[in-house]
Amino acid sequence: MFSYRHAFHAGSHADILKHLTLIHLVEYLQEKPGALTIVDTHAGAGIYNLEDGFATVSKEANGGIFRLAQYVESCQKAGTPVESSIQHYLHSIQAENTDGVLAVYPGSPFILARLLRPQDRLKLFELHPKEIDILRHNIKQLPQAKQIDIYAEDSFARLKGLLPPPSRRGLVLIDPSYEDKQDYRYLETAIEEALQRFATGCYAIWYPALSRRESAALPDRMKKMAAAHQRSWLHAELRVENAPGERRLQASGMFIINPPWTLQKHLADALPALVKALGIDAGAKFILKSVEA
Repeated sequence: MFSYRHAFHAGSHADILKHLTLIHLVEYLQEKPGALTIVDTHAGAGIYNLEDGFATVSKEANGGIFRLAQYVESCQKAGTPVESSIQHYLHSIQAENTDGVLAVYPGSPFILARLLRPQDRLKLFELHPKEIDILRHNIKQLPQAKQIDIYAEDSFARLKGLLPPPSRRGLVLIDPSYEDKQDYRYLETAIEEALQRFATGCYAIWYPALSRRESAALPDRMKKMAAAHQRSWLHAELRVENAPGERRLQASGMFIINPPWTLQKHLADALPALVKALGIDAGAKFILKSVEA
């Protein structure tokens, strides 16, 4: 469990899908003035150095954020339009790199923190004994630090106690490492309990698209759960290659319960461009499906 460090995967294609989706969810929910409570169940360290440490071992950013930035730059030089959703996402990443050099990648805690309005709250969970200290240090540097609560607790067990938020407006990001197969079961239990307490909340679930039985079954299990609670859902998946024998992560997905109506078009615009920008072989593709309650 504590062997996982998100720094190994910072700026990967999986991060791009997750964060591009997350930014849209937050900004849509902030169209109303009421306070928004955001929960990030597996926060990690918050922000990552792409030029040193774990990120340079895996080099997943090479096929992710660096590749996407190069794609956008080539489009701009050629005078080819770039989807606004991708430009907006890149702006959030570049905001942490003020000298113009892409040297750090903000994880979801920093992306979410930068989006907070004065009335909003952000609640971060992290159990890793080293990551939690780094997270606390990093968050203290932010002007939004007083709006952020950090918990060294099991988010799966703690989530239901935070719901519904006082304003009854909330977004929950659930993105465990899934290195422990029990995470799939814990996730289902947490979502079931959350929907019983706060059926109208927006739940964004990230998952790795693996051949493992639990991973392959997750989207369908989430669809059945959403249907049982009469909730809308959206399922998006991005695959950058199809190389059966290759151990690195080749695809990941987002499953959203109670998605905003604008998310379908947002991703329909972005996903084809991401396949083009990040695709490694002919197996690169995307999935985008949704059902209204």
